[in-house]
Amino acid sequence: MTDDRSGESGTTTGPLLAVGAIVVVDDRLLLIRRGRGVAVGQWSLPGGVVEPGELLAEAVVRELAEETGLEGVCGPLVGLVERFIEGHHYVILDHRVTLLEPDSALTAGDDAADVAWVPLSEVAEWPLVDGLAEFLHDHGILATIT
Repeated sequence: MTDDRSGESGTTTGPLLAVGAIVVVDDRLLLIRRGRGVAVGQWSLPGGVVEPGELLAEAVVRELAEETGLEGVCGPLVGLVERFIEGHHYVILDHRVTLLEPDSALTAGDDAADVAWVPLSEVAEWPLVDGLAEFLHDHGILATIT
């Protein structure tokens, strides 16, 4: 029997501390499509691994800028999730983010192959990373996921 938490070598790295940015403007959620790394091709919140010596709030705004070209201010913690993805164990702390200039143009960069504003009513229909729709629903971001 194979444990779905293990990679090809039978081990799991981590846990790796990561952050995500929950940005909602005009009933639209900011999503990025992963272009490299884990979950390639799937849509997720902007975010990534916290670098050594970096504060959580710094990581949130850095990842947001790197992946979307937008600048924001890190707000409160919304929730925590653990994910085992492709042999990696992630502990992800998702925070609300307020954009400094909400009308700025989106620019996919770093790990993001694409970036989009998605109406909240349509988010659950997109090919999201596993568990994201449920997390957003459980924390009051999405009203429904069906």
